[in-house]
Amino acid sequence: MSDYIHPRQDVDFVLNEVIGFDQFCQDKKLEDVNAELTSVILSEAARLGSEVIAPLNHSGDQQGSTLTDAGVQQADGFAEAYQQYIEGGWASLTGSPEFDGQGLPNILGTAVNEIWQSANLAFSLCPMLGQGAIEAIHHHGSESLKQAWLPKMISGEWTGTMNLTEPDAGTDLAAIKSRATPSGDHYLISGQKIFITWGDHQMTDNVVHLVLARLPDAPAGVKGISLFVVPKFLLNEVGEPCARNDAHCIALEHKLGIHASPTCVMSFGDNGGAVGYLVGEANQGLKAMFTMMNHARQGVGLQGLAVSERAYQQARTYAKERLQGTRKDGSRFPIIEFPDVRRMLMLQKAGIEAMRALAYEASLEIDRLNYAQDTDAKARHKARVELSTPIVKGWITELAQEMTSNAVQIHGGMGFIEETGVAQHYRDARILPIYEGTTGIQALDLIGRKMLLNRGESMAVLLADIQATVTELAKDPELALIAQAMATALADANEARQWLLDQSGQQAQLAETVAWHYLMMSGYLCGGWMLARSALCARKALSEGRGDERFLQAKVATTGFYMTQLLPRAHAHFAGVQAGTDTVLALSDDQF
Repeated sequence: MSDYIHPRQDVDFVLNEVIGFDQFCQDKKLEDVNAELTSVILSEAARLGSEVIAPLNHSGDQQGSTLTDAGVQQADGFAEAYQQYIEGGWASLTGSPEFDGQGLPNILGTAVNEIWQSANLAFSLCPMLGQGAIEAIHHHGSESLKQAWLPKMISGEWTGTMNLTEPDAGTDLAAIKSRATPSGDHYLISGQKIFITWGDHQMTDNVVHLVLARLPDAPAGVKGISLFVVPKFLLNEVGEPCARNDAHCIALEHKLGIHASPTCVMSFGDNGGAVGYLVGEANQGLKAMFTMMNHARQGVGLQGLAVSERAYQQARTYAKERLQGTRKDGSRFPIIEFPDVRRMLMLQKAGIEAMRALAYEASLEIDRLNYAQDTDAKARHKARVELSTPIVKGWITELAQEMTSNAVQIHGGMGFIEETGVAQHYRDARILPIYEGTTGIQALDLIGRKMLLNRGESMAVLLADIQATVTELAKDPELALIAQAMATALADANEARQWLLDQSGQQAQLAETVAWHYLMMSGYLCGGWMLARSALCARKALSEGRGDERFLQAKVATTGFYMTQLLPRAHAHFAGVQAGTDTVLALSDDQF
């Protein structure tokens, strides 16, 4: 098992050269946020990630979490690592200063979260869910609710969860049966939720559940769902945890991966009702929950990048060390000299660098939205955030399946053996296209709400931005092949957009049938766009004689590989879009 090394050089390049974070801070007059502060933050996070959190990844996977009479017991070492995490102030990095957070830009939180997720995906899920719960309460909760819960959630002293899914209501939230009965200044919650990540543990004094439930007079369907804060422990008059609430983990799911992350079956109200507090307005819970979910969706896309990076590092090390071939003189040579191994490593390298740039660009768009001063700018950045989120979540997590599988393949038979550790990354990655909305749901969101609903306007703006990059590429003869590849893929994307606008009203179920292909086409195009921008930045730095020449040359070469080996997949997905519904819906149910 290889150690985790933070890919600092590429992270710095993406932040400062490709997406212009340092320039953004200057433009927004964030005087205390600069390249020097970013360097210190990333260095310290990388130290904690590599020295403390990463060593627990394999042992946590092997041990897992257990359910005891006292509740869920996390894997050995996790509580101590989490204590170091909160003592270092990492939980409060991007939290609101109003509730003792540090108020740093979202993109810094994203860059730091990549470290935790690469180091130990199971561990990182706990603070990630907490950050999403914070967002929901901060945007929708009453002032008293914020004052009671946010300070210690932002500090990380208390963690948070999301409770949506029920045994008979997975994605279909309209089927939720959990109930909330008014009782004085609170509600009594009853019902059962499944698949609750870090629903219980012993690492903090409290766990704050956000729970979807129905009021007695709620209308049917999703319009009748409300959101409630339901803590593990109720608070006393000075705001400290005291009495145990009627909210308990009654079972742990046995999963393919992320074994050290307890996935709980939570039962509320077995002994009279769990005390809960309404978040936002009655029957408007789905709106509040989507604030949390959309935060988590970009976070899960980042997980796809992070676990791919960890798997790539292990595969790269193995390929350099594993002696397999024999030369004519009898000397052995490592498998990295085999062209097919190099192909797989290049697929990983190019895919990961495209993932990182895209995830970071989407994250900075949230900051651009948050710091926008005028209405037009806010609308523009809001549209881009909404468009980017399903692509980041859907495309990156799907590509992570291939990236982690290639890491196993490079190890050969040793990759199939658990002791080497690489199989864990493959298993852990498999949940990513499923939770927080499957790839199919992301695809429907992209093609329906984010494309067809506004007649493709926000997509047209994105494609125009990509065209501007293609125009810049064409000015550099050394980037001509990259420019040509991007121009071809962009032409497909423009044609697909117009074709869908023309055909969607004429063919029933067209959008639902081709949505996955449309999402994947968009993902490969956007990944190529970000690498094309990276190549432009690398060429500029080379011409100015600054930066690491070998790194910059490799960036251009890696972009060239993406254009010839990964971007052509966009055309295949374009063909899938244009194929429409006929072949997909050709069979009746009983013919399967």
